[in-house]
Amino acid sequence: MLKENQTGYTMTRRIAFGFIVAMVLIASGFAISFYSYYRYGGDMQRVRHTYDVISALDNVLSSIKDVETGSRGYVITGDSAYLEPYIKAMQLLPGQLEHLQILTNDNKVQIKRRRVLEQLIKDKLAITEARLDILPFDRRSNAISAESKRRMDLLRKHVALMIDTERVLMEARNRQADNSFSKTLKIIFVLSLMTFLTLFILYRLLEKELAHRQQTADKLLAYDSQLRGQIRQLEASNEELERFAFVASHDLQEPLRKIQSFSNLITERYSNLFDADSMLFMSKISNSAERMSKLIKDLLNFSRISSHQEEFKVVSLGEIVQRILDDQELRIKGRDVQLQIGDLPIIEGIGSQMDHLFNNLISNALKFLRPDVRPLLRIQSRAVDSETYPDLIANRRYFEISVEDNGIGFDEKYVDHIFKVFQRLHGKSAFEGTGIGLAICKRVVMYHHGYITARSQPNQGATFVVVLPESQSQQQYDRPTSEAYSYPAS
Repeated sequence: MLKENQTGYTMTRRIAFGFIVAMVLIASGFAISFYSYYRYGGDMQRVRHTYDVISALDNVLSSIKDVETGSRGYVITGDSAYLEPYIKAMQLLPGQLEHLQILTNDNKVQIKRRRVLEQLIKDKLAITEARLDILPFDRRSNAISAESKRRMDLLRKHVALMIDTERVLMEARNRQADNSFSKTLKIIFVLSLMTFLTLFILYRLLEKELAHRQQTADKLLAYDSQLRGQIRQLEASNEELERFAFVASHDLQEPLRKIQSFSNLITERYSNLFDADSMLFMSKISNSAERMSKLIKDLLNFSRISSHQEEFKVVSLGEIVQRILDDQELRIKGRDVQLQIGDLPIIEGIGSQMDHLFNNLISNALKFLRPDVRPLLRIQSRAVDSETYPDLIANRRYFEISVEDNGIGFDEKYVDHIFKVFQRLHGKSAFEGTGIGLAICKRVVMYHHGYITARSQPNQGATFVVVLPESQSQQQYDRPTSEAYSYPAS
């Protein structure tokens, strides 16, 4: 089961990591697409800028042509109507040159060439004005026209050079935009493919995890069915155990009572006929029958602790302990036992089981005495946290009840041994008992969701520690402080 939990945890981590990778890939694709769109827009803006420069150069050249055409027509014909294109071009030319200047300020080569162009235009306009100053059909007109044509050719060549430069830039920028766009498409394709593969792997992992969980659910259902069957078997076993307890308390006790009765009658009627060995044998028969009767009663009490589902009620441990001490009064006075009984709490529990618990603990304290030492029995309690002892439920209030004596004690290496059924540290002849008392104590404490242990050293007494919850209900445990049950008023 632990391995399956680790496998499920690893699978969950892989799925989470896969989703993170997919989100990173999608975010990367979005970012690259946005960057590509931004960069492609910049490249296209530069291409459009090149078109604008070429268009501006064409406009300047067109205006110069209008200047040339208008001035030539006027010189040839003398008709001022031909000057209209000239006049209009002269009005547009300053604005066109200024616009060209703004467009070419980002290119040092074109800046130099623009300045040369401006000088060529200035020279051209100067020669054109000189041509217009002479009269039509003047002999000097031919020479000025030839110079004007030469300057116009230089101007055309220079404009063509600038346009060719912009076209080269335009081709380079178009290639750059195409390359950038192509690379972006490739990157987006790769990222999309990786995202698809990641999502496909995630789908397979999820499918596998769902199948694994379905298998786990099927196993849990099978375990549940098996557990229900075992519960039914356990209930049947408990019923058989109760029937056995009934037989043990009635049918088995009846022959023992007859053995005891007839052995006592034989001893009383024929004691004068028996020798010492015969009397010893009859005494052993009677003692064995009595011990067998006690053993059956203890086994019956041991089996009834968990088989009888009694309701938890408010129980005063102080009253229970006092009642047990009253029952043991003759024994306590006969052995001159020194009692030190502190305030004991009120808890939720089963009264009959608490009787068994403290009766066995007090009987043990009064049984294992040291010779020539006045017996001591001290019972005290205090509130403790769940962290004080192992196997206790967190955030619940507990009471620690200690039953201390100054008897013969025992070696603590046997502390787990003494709480098992029929386990004894002393011979049957040394101390009476069936070896079930402490096992009953442990079963009672476990049934009450508590904890029991012991502290001791040989010839230094023993202290049995019982830890019991204040309340058995979850609602009571969940309260930060308890007010329903506390120590009785002293």
